[in-house]
Amino acid sequence: MSPTEQYIEALSNLKSGDLGLLRTHAGQGLDQSVEGFDLFAGLWWPLRDKNHRAPRRQVAWLIAKLYACCPIEHADGQVLGRQLRQCWLHVPADKRERFRALVDQLLVSSLAEIEPAIRWALMEISDRELKLDWVKLTDDLSIWERESTRLRWAEQFIANNGGLKDVD
Repeated sequence: MSPTEQYIEALSNLKSGDLGLLRTHAGQGLDQSVEGFDLFAGLWWPLRDKNHRAPRRQVAWLIAKLYACCPIEHADGQVLGRQLRQCWLHVPADKRERFRALVDQLLVSSLAEIEPAIRWALMEISDRELKLDWVKLTDDLSIWERESTRLRWAEQFIANNGGLKDVD
């Protein structure tokens, strides 16, 4: 099992009280709460201590908060770009332009500012009861600075039916 898989498994095994604590830290840095730091350190440090290929601290903290806010069921291969495409197919025609703008905002966000945009995306996926590959999401955010990562997400979003033609 990869270090990222181990981290996602640890998150999925958290009790509701721990998830609630993490939810209260949405939008906050790791250093803003002793309780949040302690919970995160218990999840991440043992893994990082054993394997330096574990997700970076900044990414692991972001994923912990996102998972707590939206504990979408994990499913291999259900990547965020494709899941957003599935969501878009069910967006009313008069709201599609706004949806596309939010996806664009997500794709141009830096890792430091991506949390609100990705939380929106996860809420869309959750609202439609879709699943998500949390391991791939974590790994992608670990290399978010690479333009190729963002381009792959964009391609996954527009991949079906030759682009984003309106489908009614």
